[in-house]
Amino acid sequence: MGRDVELAIVFADVVGSTQLYEQLGDDKARGMVARCLEIMREATEAEGGSVIKTMGDEIMSTFAVADAAMNAARRMQEVITTDADLAHDGGHVAIRIGCHFGPVVEERHDVFGSAVHTANRMTSQAKAGQIITTAGMVERLSPDWQALCREIDVATVRGRADEVLLFEVLWQPDEATNMLPMVGFQNSTRHKKRLTLRFQGREFIVGEGRKAATLGRAEDNDLVVKGHLISRLHARVEVSKDRFTLVDASTNGTFVRSSSGDELYIRRESLPLTGEGIIGLGRVAQPDSELAVHYSVEE
Repeated sequence: MGRDVELAIVFADVVGSTQLYEQLGDDKARGMVARCLEIMREATEAEGGSVIKTMGDEIMSTFAVADAAMNAARRMQEVITTDADLAHDGGHVAIRIGCHFGPVVEERHDVFGSAVHTANRMTSQAKAGQIITTAGMVERLSPDWQALCREIDVATVRGRADEVLLFEVLWQPDEATNMLPMVGFQNSTRHKKRLTLRFQGREFIVGEGRKAATLGRAEDNDLVVKGHLISRLHARVEVSKDRFTLVDASTNGTFVRSSSGDELYIRRESLPLTGEGIIGLGRVAQPDSELAVHYSVEE
């Protein structure tokens, strides 16, 4: 029988291995791929992870702790990008990494479940030298690692009707220095303001340690709002350096009416939230509507 657990799943593969074989020949290319797999395995084991399987030029590993998975992913990138044996006339061998944290079924030294597909999908979204992950992974990381994650896009995953938020992990020191202002997950001790969302008698606070809230018709959202124009993951509210932002991720867009009477519409873009007002998912925000989400920003 399988065992239900929650794990961090990491996929890493060699970028452009087919071209590598064409450029370098079978023997040399095979040796470089083998060296990459060796580095991936060593990084996994050094951080207490388990190598589940290798598939050609790809490795799949699992970790009990999110930080350990990210430490291993960074180690893989650091060692491979600086290994002189992986340089060739056409450049340098590179890898891409995708990871996710979620429930899986462990059985006979293998893991199964939608979380595995999500992690694999993150790898396909990554470019050479990148580490791409999900909000589910970022939420379980320590503040130090969260500060190196920036949201970059949304993607669909096989087997899931909703969209998944993509985060790039800035594992290189110069990247972290240059891109830090774009990071969406910040140390919660910096937040002094808070934003309150009110919907049908419920309240949800963003700030005071809570960095984001999701809104949509799927049951796993922080505020579940049902309606035929509302996407499963419709929008989210984020806080960064005491500033609140509404980010739309829907098909039909999001409407906002401020207390001053301004009416705005966004679709696949963001909008700063200040003061108080009403958010309408997929339709114009009306104060007397049972689908209206009221917001207010306060110290």
